[in-house]
Amino acid sequence: MRSIGRLGGVSEFLWSLKEVIDDVSNRGELMIIEKPLRDEYEPTRALMEAEKLNKAVFFQVAGKRPPCVGNLVGSRQRLYQFLNVESDVEAYRKLVAAMSVEREFSDWFSEYSFSELYIPYEGDYRKLPSIKFFEKDGGYYIDASVLVAKTPEMDSYNASVHRLMLVDGGFAVRLVPRHLFRIYEQNKLKGLETPVAVAVGVHPVVFIASSISPPYGVFEFSLASVLGGSRVPIVRTPKYGLPVVAGTSVIMEGKITLDLVNEGPFVDLLNLYDVVRKQPLIRVESIYLLKDNPLFHVILPGGREHKIFMGFPREALIWDSVRKVVPKVVKVRLTSGGGQWLHAVISIERNHEGDGKNAALAAFAGHPSLKHVVIVDSDVDPDNPEDVEWAIATRFQASRGLLVIRESRGSTLDPSSEDGLTDKVAVVATYPLSQKSFFEKPRLPEG
Repeated sequence: MRSIGRLGGVSEFLWSLKEVIDDVSNRGELMIIEKPLRDEYEPTRALMEAEKLNKAVFFQVAGKRPPCVGNLVGSRQRLYQFLNVESDVEAYRKLVAAMSVEREFSDWFSEYSFSELYIPYEGDYRKLPSIKFFEKDGGYYIDASVLVAKTPEMDSYNASVHRLMLVDGGFAVRLVPRHLFRIYEQNKLKGLETPVAVAVGVHPVVFIASSISPPYGVFEFSLASVLGGSRVPIVRTPKYGLPVVAGTSVIMEGKITLDLVNEGPFVDLLNLYDVVRKQPLIRVESIYLLKDNPLFHVILPGGREHKIFMGFPREALIWDSVRKVVPKVVKVRLTSGGGQWLHAVISIERNHEGDGKNAALAAFAGHPSLKHVVIVDSDVDPDNPEDVEWAIATRFQASRGLLVIRESRGSTLDPSSEDGLTDKVAVVATYPLSQKSFFEKPRLPEG
């Protein structure tokens, strides 16, 4: 983050992707594609290759600007670098602390001049790098946008991540029934459209904060302040005065209208096509570009970065919930095969029989979309699927370790659910405490 001044003894930073890319490049973790890519499928292949190599990628979409970057947070290690932490527990504590913020707006932010950092974009919204990722996509998408809107009934704001599909007249925005949907519905009841700022190319810490769902009325950018360890520099958009993080590459102002258009299909976390829905149209009124090296963030739908951004905050919530009912949570993993959303493996230390079942129930409470959880002992590594399977094979008995919770509220992403109504399963693959020596793993002596 590049310093842009000091206020009250606190360093201020420009939270830009240019600083991120420079850092990644200096570590030899950047793949650069020189030849401009077509806006159909070629960026998908580039992102897949970058993911395979565990590198970030820089590319240009032919005829569109600014240039694009992707797979910025393609690994847990890179995420920890952005969060300035060294372990799971340190990262979880930081996220849980961020979710507990209650201070006033002025405690978290410092405001800067919009005109000093931004210039009008030359071209309309069609010239931005919207991409068709897969064969059956409903259209061309911007899939890494953060939308900022004012809460109608209180002096606060909401920031959340949404996908945008290019359509005639603007973008179709996918609104799930969370905070921005509530803001939209409240304005709709009054016959009003919703002013919105669309931010693309935000710093990864800002994107993570915007992926979290704190209580309604808590502005997600204040979470970014906790995660980033400094006040967040913001600018106010020229027309509606909406706060956006200074250093964001592209800022669009417009309104979420009352018009509905078809949105979808689009690939979700589970690498399945989401269905076509009627969704609101965003009418774009103005576009601004960061003066200093703007970069357009593109995320591979269903890819590793997508899963980390959406799943990691839920890991923190699971950890926080489970640690309240067992002596120690050793490791929490939302698994890749479950989209880092539906399946978890949790290793714990126990004092009593029944701790495993309590841990499973706490995991479901911490992340209500969770469908299946496997609880294992501390000597089993959740990052090793063979180790987990071994624990199930040698320590699990269905008569005492299987929990089935029928017709519980889960995730609408699960295509086998009935509009999110699902059966949840816990597999408690732990040994009887009284027979620990019988289940001990073989080890070689040191030396």
